[in-house]
Amino acid sequence: MLSTYYTIKGYGTHEIMIQKSKFITYVNRAETEEEAQTFIQSIKKKHHDATHNCSAYLIGKNDEIQKANDDGEPSGTAGIPMLEVLKKRQLKNTVVVVTRYFGGIKLGAGGLIRAYGSATSEGINAVGVVKRTLMQIMHATFDYTYIGKIENELHHSPYKIKNTKYAEQVEMEIYVESGKKEDFIEWMTNMTNGKATFRTGDVEYLEERA
Repeated sequence: MLSTYYTIKGYGTHEIMIQKSKFITYVNRAETEEEAQTFIQSIKKKHHDATHNCSAYLIGKNDEIQKANDDGEPSGTAGIPMLEVLKKRQLKNTVVVVTRYFGGIKLGAGGLIRAYGSATSEGINAVGVVKRTLMQIMHATFDYTYIGKIENELHHSPYKIKNTKYAEQVEMEIYVESGKKEDFIEWMTNMTNGKATFRTGDVEYLEERA
């Protein structure tokens, strides 16, 4: 698993007009090629009357799967420029479809490359990008007397609160960057004078707006 990577925030769409042609961008996450193809086919079905439904996706830890499809546009003028935007933005597990409704004005090869690149870029900007960081969930249990101090210190620390449970004692689930578990335990132990207890939880990704 990657320690950190960037991807699209989630499903979204954005529309622009270029020389009377309508370009509708759809973006989504895809963990597998099958997911990417299913998404592409759903957009093609939705816009079966469009002039073109061009697509690109980048999948895998090391971008092992890279595909681009011009869907009838001149070779290399749509899918590849779209894929290049994904690569330039360092997005992983991302699929994009740009649907075009021709407006009567031909753009030429250079114009098409710019149009599909711009449609992809603007679509990504509209939906947003997130940074995913692999985190260890640590469960820390302590007396209520420490809650104010701990919450305050956590807000100024590299650690982030996932959840807080209030029972006989307070139990916090805290995101700790992978490999920093011992540092966290020492930090929390010092803050509670050794009165906190710890349990190691799951490993999962924390998403933050990039």
